[in-house]
Amino acid sequence: MDTQTTTQQPGPLTCHWCGHANGPAATSCSACGAPLDVRTAVSNSGWAELPAIRDMARIQFGQSTCQVEGNYVPVADFNLAAGDGVYFAHHLLLWKDDKVQISTMSMARAWTRLFAGLPLVMTQATGPGRIAFSKDLPGELVALPLQPGQSVDVREHVFMIATHSVSYDWFNNGIWFTTSNGKDQETHYPMGMFMDRFTAGAQPGLLLLHGAGNVFVRRLEPGQTVLVKPTSLIFKDPHVRMHLHIEHPGGTWQSWRSWSQRYLWLRLSGPGRVAVQSHYEPMEDPGRSLSSTAPMTTRHQW
Repeated sequence: MDTQTTTQQPGPLTCHWCGHANGPAATSCSACGAPLDVRTAVSNSGWAELPAIRDMARIQFGQSTCQVEGNYVPVADFNLAAGDGVYFAHHLLLWKDDKVQISTMSMARAWTRLFAGLPLVMTQATGPGRIAFSKDLPGELVALPLQPGQSVDVREHVFMIATHSVSYDWFNNGIWFTTSNGKDQETHYPMGMFMDRFTAGAQPGLLLLHGAGNVFVRRLEPGQTVLVKPTSLIFKDPHVRMHLHIEHPGGTWQSWRSWSQRYLWLRLSGPGRVAVQSHYEPMEDPGRSLSSTAPMTTRHQW
């Protein structure tokens, strides 16, 4: 009797971070650079540690590539195909080939950006050729592949590089409070006045961010909330709502307007992803009473 032996071919390896299907022999994701041969580490509280991109991992976008070099202060080394391009904050540029074309990209609503202390122009580079960027700070490179129509909201000063297929906009985040000392008043913005919003157009795009320390991601279910330090936020999905939250520890008697023994939080409400960094700038105590705030919630732990 004739017998037939079949060999089952290994299937694609799906990236736990971005969901991209990679070849069976791949060791890192070609869309985001995340290692494929490690299990996702999730804490009991639901935070997943972002798998750090390994040294020399390569990310593919269109006909171009980005190779991540180094671990402590990683470098994003782009090999741009003809016609492909990226835009970036100008101070991140590390080196480039002579043939790579550099130009400026104006920002919308320039006067508002000027008064907010934001840059009025972004720098862009067009291939062919190589160009590299570095944040010049220790931390992790966060690669976010964006599918057509997908958006992500990013805290100020976290953005590094985006491909030309990703559009850029910004909006007032609505997180503020005002303190008073006699007749003097001062408005504070715990996470900056604005947030950046990046959206992929008709083609997929790639967004690179910088996370200080280690980066952790959590997916909030509808109605689920979490309190985070405002300066620890890296990015969130647009559907995630946020507002101020003030909490008094047990045993304190001060009113909500008094800063003494009071903690200021950013309350995030699902559905959607949120990402935080473990190394963040501490908020300074202004030492004054609150005179007004953005919409917020409070809690007293008696």
